[in-house]
Amino acid sequence: MNNKKLSMGAHTIAAALAFGHTAVLAQDNTDVCNDKTSAECAAPSDDAIELIRIHGVQQSIYRYDKSGDPRRLADLVDTPQTITVLTQDQIQESGRTDLEDILQAQAGVTLGTGENGNAFGDRYIIRGHEARSDVFVDGLRDPGMTTRESFATERVEITKGPSSTFAGRGSSGGAVNSITKKASTAYNFGRVDAAIGTDEHNRFTVDLNKTLTETSAVRLNGLYSSEDKPGREGIERDREGVQLSYVNQPTDRLSFTGDIYYLNAEDKPDLGSYYDRDAGYPLKDIPVYAQDEDFLNSEVITFTLRTEYDISDNLRFYNATRVGKTENEYITTGMRGTNRDATDPIAPGAYTLSLSTHQGWQDVEYVTSQFNLFWDTAFLGLDHRLVFGFEYTDESVDNGVFSVENNNPTNCLVGGRRGVSSSYCILDAEGNAVDNIGALMGRTFTRGNVDAQYDIETYSWYVMDTFALTEKLDMFFGLRADSYDYTNATSGRGGEQLFAFEDDLYNGHLGLVYSLSEHGNLYASYSTATNINGGESDLGANCGYGGLCGTPEQAAQADPEQVENIEIGTKWSLFNEKLVANAAIFRITKSDVHESVGDSYSTLGTLNTGENRVEGIEFGLSGDITDKFSIQASAAFMDSEVLKSYNDSNLGLALSNFADESFYIQMRYQPNEKFAFGGDYSYQSEMFGGQPDTAAGFNTDTNEYSIVVPDYDVVNLFANYYYSDALTFRVNVGNLFDKEYWTAAYRSGSFMYIGDGRNITGTLSYEF
Repeated sequence: MNNKKLSMGAHTIAAALAFGHTAVLAQDNTDVCNDKTSAECAAPSDDAIELIRIHGVQQSIYRYDKSGDPRRLADLVDTPQTITVLTQDQIQESGRTDLEDILQAQAGVTLGTGENGNAFGDRYIIRGHEARSDVFVDGLRDPGMTTRESFATERVEITKGPSSTFAGRGSSGGAVNSITKKASTAYNFGRVDAAIGTDEHNRFTVDLNKTLTETSAVRLNGLYSSEDKPGREGIERDREGVQLSYVNQPTDRLSFTGDIYYLNAEDKPDLGSYYDRDAGYPLKDIPVYAQDEDFLNSEVITFTLRTEYDISDNLRFYNATRVGKTENEYITTGMRGTNRDATDPIAPGAYTLSLSTHQGWQDVEYVTSQFNLFWDTAFLGLDHRLVFGFEYTDESVDNGVFSVENNNPTNCLVGGRRGVSSSYCILDAEGNAVDNIGALMGRTFTRGNVDAQYDIETYSWYVMDTFALTEKLDMFFGLRADSYDYTNATSGRGGEQLFAFEDDLYNGHLGLVYSLSEHGNLYASYSTATNINGGESDLGANCGYGGLCGTPEQAAQADPEQVENIEIGTKWSLFNEKLVANAAIFRITKSDVHESVGDSYSTLGTLNTGENRVEGIEFGLSGDITDKFSIQASAAFMDSEVLKSYNDSNLGLALSNFADESFYIQMRYQPNEKFAFGGDYSYQSEMFGGQPDTAAGFNTDTNEYSIVVPDYDVVNLFANYYYSDALTFRVNVGNLFDKEYWTAAYRSGSFMYIGDGRNITGTLSYEF
């Protein structure tokens, strides 16, 4: 079949799927059905369906049946775990582009800040547990802290609950897996998206798939984007990226897929507001105070090669190998409320807002290779789908600081831990904002030396099995062993130290799925995870944010933190399998927790003294309720509690950066072939600041949590107009009611990230 005919058929199939035009579909397929049965003729081709699912041809897909991780063999509806899939169409219609923005709206996921208010890039918390090192791309760990974009993303999968059988170390509360766009020999396709909007928004993307021969193809994805943060003029986000993918299928059994990915993100960051302890609320309506020299830069380049070989009809080999390098750096400005000192010559004792500097850099180099052997075989009277795997990973991370000088004269005297000091205040004697705040400090800087050299080399082995015990009962079973060699050479308040140790980690996963009917099931799952001392790569020997705890001798003797998860749930395929509904009740218990003693800059810690628990219930919907009405929704109602601690006053407290309730719904309605509209609503209940993975800060004098991130809800809208088969217009309105809200708090409340204000964008999409 030639590519032009396939493309025309795909458009017709898309219309049929969206509007139920089965007669048109049958008519379009008539000329290729001469040698097929009537059932085969009526069914759309796999290639055409792939085109629709990947590119979204004049309609939207809000549900996906399979995981992008090839080791998850069962359909998602038959997988004994909560997995949320966000499709490309859903992401595009939401108007979100950065992975951080995409995830922050999802139920059960919150954001956190890093040490110094910024740990280079994205930081996620899933079901109350750190996940900043549990981000994967096509099933391979994406190490380091960086900015992550969606221009080359086909879909995003959020796995809830420990999944160390798949992910290895970490993944206490879950993991994030981005599935990238790949070249295909099945079709030729091109799409250009151009957008403009408020806040100097400009975004241009291209997606072009071209067959070179019957067995090879190339795909190009490109990005240029620039905007101000909505509601914060001068806080800038600039992105340039490209991904080039190539596929070669020399035989029916063998294929190679390679890609090169590059992203350059240059932002002027905003540390937002601060928590006013006297008012018990974040300070509102603050001026933009970032300095002209501030920046947050990420440069990412990766090379990936995937090899698939069907050894026989029931034996398949798969390898994915990636080499990557990431450079991340930032100098940002913080702000806090204080009073001018009594010795201040301008306004003694007056309330003011003073500025501070926060900075660092990180270089990441890594290589990872994952080998899988898939074997479908029968033994002991049962049909088994086995996966045998080996994975090698070597991650090297250099962390360092900048040498920063403020060249302009200070304009106020303030008090602090070190006594009275000269500072920069953005309020004058009358309490008004000073002129030209961005030029107040006049910074110059040079890149300083490395202060922590982190390296972890890991060898992993795993085996997984999926099989049917009876006609109604399926089982999933997995075991994994990770053997790692860890070193971290640090310098800082504790002087120069070399941390070096090695260990073996063992984890497992057992799941049962019982079919209640052809449309629904009941499942039960038990899974484990382990976290090592110093597992986070961005902190050196700062114990408080996931860095190393203890002296080198103590760190080597520490046991890994242990995580256990029990989950019972149900999944249903409704409305002729167009809609999937799921619900689950779970309990995650983390024991042998490493707890910080004193401040987060200290290596002091008590090893394996803590224990905490998160339990709750989650609900989800994804797919089509009718041919015209699509939905993606999730809700989480959770509770967290510290069960054991070196400090008895922590017992019974909630975990920091943890929202008890969260809700997300995105809906789409298409009344006719020319028009579709919808929107999304997200809600997050209040959460409390503090050290990650431990009790939130608590004031025993007032019997209240010290730092509170208020609850918030946000409404976004979109509308699509299909001018022709090739041309589509979309309008997005973000934060419809222009609410000021905060998404995360630093442990001391010194920084509270501000959500985007109201924004409007218009996008033109041209397909060819």
